Amino acid sequence: MFRRDYYEVLGVERTASHEEIKRSYRKLAMEFHPDRNPGDSEAEVKFKEAAEAYDILRDADKRARYDRFGHEGVNGAGAFNSADDVFSHFGDIFSDLFGFGMGATTGRGRRKRPAQGADLRYNLSVSFRQAAKGDSVNIRIPRNQTCPECKGSMAAPGTSPEKCRHCGGTGQVRHNQGFFQLSVPCPVCRGLGEVIASPCPRCKASGQIQEMRELAVHIPAGVDSGNRLRVRGEGEGGLNGGPSGDLYVVINVEEDDTFSREGQNLFVTREITFVQAALGEKLSVPTLDEDITLDVPRGTQSGEMFRVPGRGLPYPGRKDSGDLLVEIKVLIPRGLTERQEEILREFAAIDAQKPLNKAKSFINKFGRAVGEKLSSVGKSAD
Repeated sequence: MFRRDYYEVLGVERTASHEEIKRSYRKLAMEFHPDRNPGDSEAEVKFKEAAEAYDILRDADKRARYDRFGHEGVNGAGAFNSADDVFSHFGDIFSDLFGFGMGATTGRGRRKRPAQGADLRYNLSVSFRQAAKGDSVNIRIPRNQTCPECKGSMAAPGTSPEKCRHCGGTGQVRHNQGFFQLSVPCPVCRGLGEVIASPCPRCKASGQIQEMRELAVHIPAGVDSGNRLRVRGEGEGGLNGGPSGDLYVVINVEEDDTFSREGQNLFVTREITFVQAALGEKLSVPTLDEDITLDVPRGTQSGEMFRVPGRGLPYPGRKDSGDLLVEIKVLIPRGLTERQEEILREFAAIDAQKPLNKAKSFINKFGRAVGEKLSSVGKSAD
């Protein structure tokens, strides 16, 4: 189902302040309120759409998630099926915006409908090796949970909510607003039609308590920074028997001393001498599991990259992996001895009549000549 951008719905910029968002919502709520547009289904849709947008953007945490991840980041929070749902959920908001609660003219009190608990976010840093191989990490998070004393009823054990005397249990009182009459939520019971005469001493009539929750989070192999892990039902507890929200664990992968990564591919740099580059070398290269032997051919240039298929990071939830790319860095020696300089000058004289831009041919001949000379130097020294 297509959803319009919340900022577009309210007609504000993405940098809008809380007060600007509030003012815009007040205007739209008054314009599309069902009591001003009886029987107008399009107005009701816009009324619900504006309420949804305001519910997300007025909350700093929800707004931050929405700004980063869009509608998926708030997981459908703030969606309403009817105007009655808006009044049931937003009685306090209307009271704050208009000075009294504007409710639907149903003549009934707002029922205590089950409400899903809020989603939670937890930022988790893991080592490069944990991300590469996967791991199970224990975390502790503070969250609101249904009160075990009153089971969320908000009333002290052994008691129950009583009918509100001010509205007679309807949850509604009538209010004259200009040329029309509105039914508004009762200011005493806030539209519920009942009051808590004996509040629960444990949760102080909130229906929830805060607890420290410890749980193990599975880190799939191959995750990257910014990946989100959804742990269903580990958010805050629901209200009035509603389900708990979800926990979103946002991963930050620490850097590694050996490897760098791009997606699921790993990169490592290995240094060799110019003689090894010219003559070729069997080189030991690290991987995530064990060292492997890489055959570096003759004439390898500094900066050349060799790909080792399947030795990168695994794709989360899949059996295949990225590749390992080995970059060769050729070291140029410093502080040559007189004999070494002599060998190099002799090589340069041999190759003087050849075009210097033929780099591969130059390196091969250079390596063979230097190798032979160094070998003879070693024998003479013995």
